[in-house]
Amino acid sequence: MKYAMVAMLAALGVLSGCQQKSAGTAMTAASGAPVAVVNGVPISRDFFEFYVMRIAGRASKDLPPDQRERALDNLVRAELVVQQAEKDGITKDPQTQNAVELARLNVIEQTASENYLKDKKPTEQELRAEYETQLATLPRLEYHARHILVATQPFAQKLIQELDKGANFVDLAKRESMDSSKDNGGDLGWFTPDHMVKPFAEAVVALKPGEYTHQPVQTEYGWHIIQLEGTRDLSPPTFESVHDRLVQVVLTKKFKAYTDQLLKSAKVEKPS
Repeated sequence: MKYAMVAMLAALGVLSGCQQKSAGTAMTAASGAPVAVVNGVPISRDFFEFYVMRIAGRASKDLPPDQRERALDNLVRAELVVQQAEKDGITKDPQTQNAVELARLNVIEQTASENYLKDKKPTEQELRAEYETQLATLPRLEYHARHILVATQPFAQKLIQELDKGANFVDLAKRESMDSSKDNGGDLGWFTPDHMVKPFAEAVVALKPGEYTHQPVQTEYGWHIIQLEGTRDLSPPTFESVHDRLVQVVLTKKFKAYTDQLLKSAKVEKPS
């Protein structure tokens, strides 16, 4: 929590620093008596209330006195750390400056997103349409397969020849496979192709139940011999079960459309 708070202070400190030079992150132009002054740098009440609302979800007056005091102590300590960091030259380090600038961009972009989307709640029709779009991309089948993983193509081809002569796939996997599934006879359980690396997935979907690959399949892990045990229909999630996720997807697309428009009207130069 404290590290996240310091990151937030850093971002907000950059924002306030655009208007005034200060040795601390908590300097603001807010009116009223500060809640603390740290080596001459005031921590405004507005900033303190903002911080408390972020970490506790309520105003400082609604906190027990000990929690309120701990919150203020956190801000004071953060201010002291930043002041010392500035003395030590840490804030002049390019990596630190880049990190603070990135935090500033993230804070402003998030706030801008919330402001743009506040009156753009997805309609039922939009959510249903997105649901159908997502369904169209989902796999329709699950696959149950076994595999034998070895280090070289020639050895994989040798094992295939043994299978062609009637060797038992499970026994061969237990004896020769390098994969942790060897103890289960190479059994990978049920999966959808998108959970496997591309060459492996393509080989699986090309098989019929009971078949194995007659050519070794190479992936980043080595050489595979794959046997398809069977397939089954995959039941899609209900609309209700993914409702909240759909809301987020639609909102994300709306904000992307907004940034697409900004990009179209912007002059962006990318020197080579």
